[in-house]
Formats: sequence, structure tokens, C-alpha cells
Amino acid sequence: MKTFVLDTNVLLHDPDSIFSFKDNKVVIPMTVIEELDSFKKLNDERGRSARLISRSLDDLRTKGKLSEGVSIKSGGLLKIEMRHNDVELPCDFSGQKSDNQILSIALGLKKRGEKVIFITKDINLRIKAEILDVPTQDYEKSKIKIDELYSGWKEIKVPAAKIDQFYKEGRLALKQDFFCNECIALKDEAGSSKSALTKYSKQEKALMPIFHQNSLPWGLKPLNIEQKFAVELLLCNDINLVTLVGLPGAGKTILALACGLQKTVEERYFRKLYVARPIIPMGRDIGFLPGTKEEKLGAWMGAINDNLEFLMDKGHADAKTEEKIDYLFSSGQIEVDSLTYIRGRSLPQQYIIIDDAQNLTPHEVKTIVSRAGTGTKIVLTGDPYQIDNPYLDASSNGLTYLVERFKGQELFGHITFSKSERSSLAALSSELL
Repeated sequence: MKTFVLDTNVLLHDPDSIFSFKDNKVVIPMTVIEELDSFKKLNDERGRSARLISRSLDDLRTKGKLSEGVSIKSGGLLKIEMRHNDVELPCDFSGQKSDNQILSIALGLKKRGEKVIFITKDINLRIKAEILDVPTQDYEKSKIKIDELYSGWKEIKVPAAKIDQFYKEGRLALKQDFFCNECIALKDEAGSSKSALTKYSKQEKALMPIFHQNSLPWGLKPLNIEQKFAVELLLCNDINLVTLVGLPGAGKTILALACGLQKTVEERYFRKLYVARPIIPMGRDIGFLPGTKEEKLGAWMGAINDNLEFLMDKGHADAKTEEKIDYLFSSGQIEVDSLTYIRGRSLPQQYIIIDDAQNLTPHEVKTIVSRAGTGTKIVLTGDPYQIDNPYLDASSNGLTYLVERFKGQELFGHITFSKSERSSLAALSSELL
């Protein structure tokens, strides 16, 4: 039996993490309980996670003494461990620091002969554990191999006769495996200009023409194949969940907004366009912002407002642009909010865009998707390599986790962007910096 010592950030990342280690021993240091107590009063996801894990521990308390160990549903044992006075850390490790108190418990259990593995999402704490010769790992349950992330589309070379057959019959069955709603660009293997943009239908078991190939949502013209495929997924009424992943300037946010405006304001298929972002600063935070909730959000929603201004007057903003945008907000056709306020809401018949979703944990993404009411479409955009959350990376964030978990589902579509269209400078910076 192995002994897994869990850090506070693991429990906040996934409140069910205590049940993820099968028939092994799970140890929660008393210092972690104290830290959870300081988080439980917060009104964000960290606070909710702290309250969830506290309730889980309280339920387990009825089965026996947590300080002696109780059986859990995974088949293992859970124990809350106190610090031991016989464990001394090197002088460079301050004994009063919470991280070091947690490390001392892991070290003490190791010295008593247990096969300890310290689990933390804190990189520096893993380094400190390694210095103490305590085996340590990141929390791997929701990790994705980012280099193998499902791209949502690919190019296939076929004989020109196959492309002719596709245009003639309106479908093409190939002896290859595709995911449902995977987009396929057919190219002539002989090198001619013949090509076709298709999407795999699970029901038809064949490649079908993309329905919105020539669409200009809100007057916006797709600039490359990736954007054309994205527009298809964003406008398709049968696809309720779309993820757009890729480098800065690829058009993820503006395409989502353009299609959202098209389906909400122009076609009135959805009742409202709802846009939200996680409130996580890049770099050093400037502190509390004054004003109303709307005024506070204005500082965080600059990217959304910039794209709205461009879409309203195609880059030629004037006084009427502000009036048009204000009308959309005052009439209730667009709502911009922080993800902090989405909990508890049920959002029916809405086009929901979650921007910068790479800063969300898998648990937070699950919470957001579960808010979808009848007839709602959710679009998540983000760049896994631009994460501001200190406990997430390209492989463990909620956006990439969602892509891998949902690929192949009939109501899901995904596109990974590889080309920047913002400007030649932005494209060069993505490549060189």
C-alpha cells in the first residue's frame, strides 16, 4: 500500500481527489485542514471546493476517527495526520510556514517506513520535496498530453476522382476512422487545385458538405480553412458545445462573437448572447477596482469590447458604434459577466461564450457546462500556453481536459487553430517569442 499525502491546492483543484487513489492510503495533513478553513468563506470556486471537501470529511467522520483512518469508497484508507515533534527539517526550511509543515508530515511518514508520495500542484513545493528526498508528483488525474490534443480537423489527400464523387453524390465514405463532427479538408493527392471542405457525420457514416461554407456571420469573412471550419461549428444548431483552442490572433474570440451576434441578434435563434471570462490578472494585480459591478467588469472585458466595436463598424468606429453597442446591452440581447456570478444560474436558450477558458480548472469547466439550460449553446475559447492560474498548465487546465473528454460526442465540435490572422507582427511574435 502506498501513502499519498495531499497538498491543499490538490483538494481545491478537485474536491473528489481523495477518492482518486484506489486502495491506497490517503493522508491529509492537519495544516491542510487549517488552510481549507481559511478558504471556505470565499464566494468563488476555491471557496466552494473548500466547503465540498469539508462536507466530505464530515461525512467520513461518522464512520470512525479520521485521526486513526477510515475506509473510503475507492477501497483505500483516509487519515488526517498531525505533525510529529521528532521530525526536524533543515534550517533553510522555516518551521512556521504552512508548506513546510505539510512537508514535515510527508517526511515523517517516510521515515516511519511508509511508501510516501507527496501530491501537489505547486511546482516550487515539488522542488522542496525532492530536496528532502520525498517522492513527489503533480496531480495527474485530469492531465492531458498536450502534444496529442485532438485538433478537431485534419487534411486528407485522396484521388481527384474521390473529390469529384463527393461533389456529385453530396457525401463520401472513406475506410478511415473519424470522430463525430470532425472536420476534414480533402485535397487532391496529385497536387491539383481540387479540394473540398467536409464534416464527418456519425449518423451517415460518411463525410458530408459543411453547411455554412459561404456564411459571413455578422459580415465577418473567415480568412483560412480553420476559421471556415470554426464558423461551421459555431453556427450549427445541432452542436451545443464548441471549443476553440489556439495561439493569439487566430480569431477565436471574434469568430465566437460574430457567430453569437448572428444567431442571437440577426436570426433570433437564441434569446441572449452571454459572455463571461474568469477574473484572473496577467502579471501583478492592480488591486480592487472602484465603481459598480459593470464598471469593474469594464476593466476585464476590454478584449470583448474591442471585438464588439470592430464587428459593429468593421474597424471604423465612430459615435454611433457606442450607441449600437449600448443598445444591445440595454435591450438585454448581450450580457457580459464574470464567471464568479454564474453559479446557481440556469441559462436556457442562450449563446454562451467563455473566453480565456484555459484559466479554469476541470472542476470549474464542469460547473459552467452544467449551467446550460434547454436550447443553450456554449463556446469556450482559449490558448493553453497563456495561463495565468499558478496551479494550472497546458496539460491540466479545464479547456484541454474538456476537449479530450468530449471528442467524438454528437453535440460537440472542436477546432485547434495554428495560424494567426491578427497581424504579421502578432504572427511573428507567436512564432519567435
